[in-house]
Amino acid sequence: MSLSTLQSGMYGTVQALLKEMSGQSAPQTGVMRWSLHRNLEDNPSCSVSLIRALITELDKLIQIHETRSYTHTIPALHTLSYVVMQSGVMIPTSVYQKLYECLMKLLMFPSPYSSVALSTLRGIKMEMTTPGSSYLRRVTAEQNLMNERFTLQEKVFVLADPAVFSAPLEAAVRTHLEESSFFTDTMEKNVVLHVLQTGLGTSCQSSTLAQALKALGEQTTKTYFQEVVQAVEKSETQGAGGCADYLNRLQRIYKDILTASKEEQTELDQSSVFNTAMPYPEINFHLWRDKEDLWNLLANFAACCASKSNAFDEEQKDKRDSVRSVDGGIERELKESDLDDVAPPAPSNPAPTLTRRNAIKTTKAPQKLFFMRDKMDLHPESPNKDRRRHTARVVVLGDDRVLGRVTRAYHSIRERESKCHILTEKVNLRFYYIPVSDEELSLTPAEGPCQMESRLSLASLLGRVDPWYNSNINSLGAAISKLAGTQSVHKEPKKPSAFLLDTLCYYLRCGTRPLKLPLYSVKVRRICVDDVSMLDVHSLVWLTALCVQMTRSGCDVIKEMFVSHLEAVIPEFRPLIEKSSQKQGVRPRKTRAEVFGSVLSVSYTEIALSKRGVEKGNTPMTCGVVIASEPAAVTSSRGHLTVKFHSVNPENNKTIRTQEISIRATQSLTLSVCLDKDSRCTYGNIQRVEISPCLDPGCSIWSKSERELLFSNDVDKVLYLPVNTFSGVSP
Repeated sequence: MSLSTLQSGMYGTVQALLKEMSGQSAPQTGVMRWSLHRNLEDNPSCSVSLIRALITELDKLIQIHETRSYTHTIPALHTLSYVVMQSGVMIPTSVYQKLYECLMKLLMFPSPYSSVALSTLRGIKMEMTTPGSSYLRRVTAEQNLMNERFTLQEKVFVLADPAVFSAPLEAAVRTHLEESSFFTDTMEKNVVLHVLQTGLGTSCQSSTLAQALKALGEQTTKTYFQEVVQAVEKSETQGAGGCADYLNRLQRIYKDILTASKEEQTELDQSSVFNTAMPYPEINFHLWRDKEDLWNLLANFAACCASKSNAFDEEQKDKRDSVRSVDGGIERELKESDLDDVAPPAPSNPAPTLTRRNAIKTTKAPQKLFFMRDKMDLHPESPNKDRRRHTARVVVLGDDRVLGRVTRAYHSIRERESKCHILTEKVNLRFYYIPVSDEELSLTPAEGPCQMESRLSLASLLGRVDPWYNSNINSLGAAISKLAGTQSVHKEPKKPSAFLLDTLCYYLRCGTRPLKLPLYSVKVRRICVDDVSMLDVHSLVWLTALCVQMTRSGCDVIKEMFVSHLEAVIPEFRPLIEKSSQKQGVRPRKTRAEVFGSVLSVSYTEIALSKRGVEKGNTPMTCGVVIASEPAAVTSSRGHLTVKFHSVNPENNKTIRTQEISIRATQSLTLSVCLDKDSRCTYGNIQRVEISPCLDPGCSIWSKSERELLFSNDVDKVLYLPVNTFSGVSP
């Protein structure tokens, strides 16, 4: 196929991808993107043509900048970054230069498009001076390939809500995710092959190099892997001036590998590019049954990282003590140039260690973390850079209810860290959300009573803010919901499709920009009663990311976190609400005996157009109250709460916007309150509800410069739940 025909075909593919995203069948775009990446893995030589097609599309977006049409910017930039990272071929300097100029022009776009363009620009600049570095860093972190330069580790935890995942669905998803298992003995070979192919281009005979690496022993392969890592690190330190030295060093490593291989080289097709597709990271799938599961997983991960790092330090110290090394039967003396690149041994810390008697046979994860703290403090994270942290990527599967559990767990972690700083200093926590529902998928909440609305309201919110998230991740959730039915149809075990695993990995690698959902503190005052039958476990309560304090008959205070919505319903009027929902659009006939609700005393600060609060009080006649959080990313202004008062009589319905509100039942009736539409978080006999923004309990773990700004009005002290998306919007 001619170059012009190939490039024209790639441009047509990009146009179809972006057109589908803007159309009615947006969820199908996830399949198109996956097919495009799959084809690119099978034919790496098409990467340059695809990059040229994306540059053409970006130039087109720049020309129509005045029309303020930015929908295609995020998909084009993320596709571009992903192609450059895993291409495996040398990209011509002329293409890089044109791409650099194009990205510089995108910086004039509004946020978040300019922010994503800036992030892409930084990655492109690094690839221009050090080809293959982004692939090396990503694979090294995901596969936990310990080396002297990159000691950071990553772990992926997938937590599924048992309320959504039935036994067949759990088995089907677990089967698909188990495909991420692989043999780690080929990881170093793939990294070496990819970096040499990308850096040397046509001077690297890919098939011959792959054959030579296959013939080398494991220890010898690790030696060359370390040399490649050292070359990348040195080039990044030197910047653009070290590019020539970097390529010369790659050329020397390439020749050494061919010389060291004892297997006779056969005649192979030298024009082909060897496939070095990015391997899957290790994925740990769990059903989230206990509220302490997340803390235990993070504690085990932090302790494991400390143990591996200390063991690796001991191994490297033993190697440095010897002047000569034997690798795979090849004995050679380290050259002075190699010794310069080897990091000096970590200084020993004479701090005394505690000795314990063998009295504790089993320990819980939090206890184990405290026991490992001394070792974690002794280990330097990086021999030549500031102390950095490992990364725990937590992917939650479910509907609004599972995000409520995430919110409570996240607030608990922040609260614990405010008292004792352990996890925060060592682990970066990243949240990812894939909406999966046990009901019929409806990403657009229906108009009507809250108990009839979809539990995927946050998925709908994220999809509106980030169309690329809607196209790829919301469509993935719909595919996951159908896995159980697909498994039951086929009697014989069917080979799992790679769509789920590939899309999940794409989300983990490119979904790096968090969208912050504000949390609110709720104080609920409960009346003490003997008749527990008043508890209504079927009522639904709406609120986005709230911190709850409940006071029961005296001094019983409960603190919780929940995410989606809060609904307060008068149980005695629930039949009227359900009857009214069946007659939507039909105005009920008034009679003197009709009751439209109970009197509630409401006090709130209304948000005016001037963004100034106005104190107001009201006593509406209502059957229930629905409170939904509207983040700043959706409102394009100040985040607020939308409060809807529902009555059987539509004339008495009212909607207000506020950030603080207090609701009190003035008659003998009480409220039933439920969090996140989750019957497991339902509380009855409530007389008073007070809602206000929740402050971050982890302010004490901020850095010194951040604490100095604590008393400034510009510092936002509200706690947010960060959910990673492709665009990200800050509050």
